[in-house]
Amino acid sequence: MTVLRLFAILFITACTSVAWFILGTALNVRTSQSGMSTAQSVLGGWGPPITQVHPQAWYQSPGAGDGKALIRPSGSKIDISLGYEPRQKGLMWYRMFAAGFRGEYTFTNPTPIPQTIYVQFSLPSPEAGYNEFLFTLNGKSTTANVTGKEPITDAVVVEAGESATLVVGYKTRGLDRWTYSFGPESRVQNFALHMTTDFQDVDFPTGSPTDRKRASKGWDLSWAYPDEIGARPVSMEMPKVLNPGPVASRITFFSPVSLLFFFSVLVVICLIQKVDLHPMNFFFLAAGCFAFQLLFAYLVDVIPLGVAFAISSAVSLAMVSGYLLLAKGARFARFAAAAQFAYMVLFSYSFFFDGLTGLTITVGAIITLGILMVTTAKVNWSEKFTRRSVPPPLNTSA
Repeated sequence: MTVLRLFAILFITACTSVAWFILGTALNVRTSQSGMSTAQSVLGGWGPPITQVHPQAWYQSPGAGDGKALIRPSGSKIDISLGYEPRQKGLMWYRMFAAGFRGEYTFTNPTPIPQTIYVQFSLPSPEAGYNEFLFTLNGKSTTANVTGKEPITDAVVVEAGESATLVVGYKTRGLDRWTYSFGPESRVQNFALHMTTDFQDVDFPTGSPTDRKRASKGWDLSWAYPDEIGARPVSMEMPKVLNPGPVASRITFFSPVSLLFFFSVLVVICLIQKVDLHPMNFFFLAAGCFAFQLLFAYLVDVIPLGVAFAISSAVSLAMVSGYLLLAKGARFARFAAAAQFAYMVLFSYSFFFDGLTGLTITVGAIITLGILMVTTAKVNWSEKFTRRSVPPPLNTSA
């Protein structure tokens, strides 16, 4: 191994890195175009993130600033069921869900005289669709024009100290997150929300439930606020799904690091075992490693992500190991296969686990450094990198 050969290997690594950068950029462009072309159709056909707002009520009062004396619900009982239905569109997964909502609210007349209480309820979004809609006030269905765009307002006469009951229900579909917001309310009394899910991976961006139980498919969750000041919204984030496009592009952009580790191990093995591996051999090895991400980039949008990864890594391993088996024999090919599996396959697989990629690469780099230091501690580097003298041609004229 000469210094000139090392520079040639580094040049091959740099050229392969440029190719990976171009491939990763193309993946980002494909992902962006796929997202823009499908996002609007998903929103239009399925619905946006759902945020249900707490209802409002008031009665006319000359003493109030705007002539309206607000009444907060004296009791709220809400049932919500969430069914997770993710869909893949091109290089992106969309975290769709179906939601069934039913809310029962009680409004009490706080005055000593009968009052006409106005109750207002807003549907989550004008972009969503609603099935099996229900709106009754003291058992009477609303006569208001329900469009989904404007708040639904109805009125009922309530005797002094008596209560009116609002019952609202609907089924809808949404994307990414379901939220129940208390709006401008700073205080919530006798509030109870029961939620059922058909998925196990639950995430609460705001307030955690006060009680939870495992169900057959998901969870039974409860939020109970007997008298809460500054109550936080109730929110459920849909389970995260690995998006093929972003995962494939991140793997591609980090591949030069894996190749650098892989080639470093091969160079050391060549020095220790006195294997003569020409830069052209390294060129074909780099091409075999590049085939992994190239095939993976165009499989992820037609077959499942895990299957695409398995096929691409198997093809690349077979190409590299098979090439070295033919070129340098079985023993060297086994060492190279183990190194490629560790640095090209396992490092790439770490991108399937959100937040662990950096740690995996760091641990791998430290382990690699330790192994190389131990195995090369007694190597005479001056001897290894000395240019071999070429013997003079034999004189056959004598």
